[in-house]
Amino acid sequence: MFSQFRKEIIGFFYGLTGYVVMVLFLILNGLFMWVFPGENNVLDIGIVSMGSLFSLSPLLLLLLIPAVTMRMFAEEKRSGTFELLLTRPFTEFKLIMAKFMAAFILTIMALIPTVVYLISLNSMGNIDIGATIGSYIGLLFLTAVYTSIGLFSSALTSNQIVSFLLAAVLCFVLYLGFDFISTIPGLQNLEMFFVNIGLNEHYVSISRGVIDIRDVIYFTGIVVVFISATVYVVKRR
Repeated sequence: MFSQFRKEIIGFFYGLTGYVVMVLFLILNGLFMWVFPGENNVLDIGIVSMGSLFSLSPLLLLLLIPAVTMRMFAEEKRSGTFELLLTRPFTEFKLIMAKFMAAFILTIMALIPTVVYLISLNSMGNIDIGATIGSYIGLLFLTAVYTSIGLFSSALTSNQIVSFLLAAVLCFVLYLGFDFISTIPGLQNLEMFFVNIGLNEHYVSISRGVIDIRDVIYFTGIVVVFISATVYVVKRR
């Protein structure tokens, strides 16, 4: 399992994928927080807060993580090495977890440099550390969910573009789709039901700085569902 994990990590940085993901994530966040005018620009709103980063990052990761995971199974199928991969001396579950952890760690490596933003803002005023830590924990949970969805999508197809699009759509639907559904006229009575299904509500809840066990169970459950579905798809092949 560790050998497969190591292979995936090296594969990211052997090509451009790892560097592109990390650089794009940091540059886009930096531009929206400091350069582009608008409600996410820290200088424009005049409030010393990491809120801009934590409102932008879920949407950026929604695109960047599928870009990382799209090749994990799709490329193996396209190149004809998928069947060979399954003959290695570990179970399908361990294979999937090795790929999952590789993509998860890569995304964490992209999040770590954002501490520079925290240090910069803290020098301008006092940052709410509790809410900031909660928001980072929320991003880790979102990363785990997006990664599990990306792996599932990659396992379904041999086309990386299809894998990327499917993962991005699924992530978007889970993150914001149910919020949109809750605003449809005639569904007012079910508004909170649909809102609570979506990722955004639980992410915002953790971002307040209070870790609710219900949010942890929710995120963990979503990851387990998509990892289990990926195991099923891989075993079928």
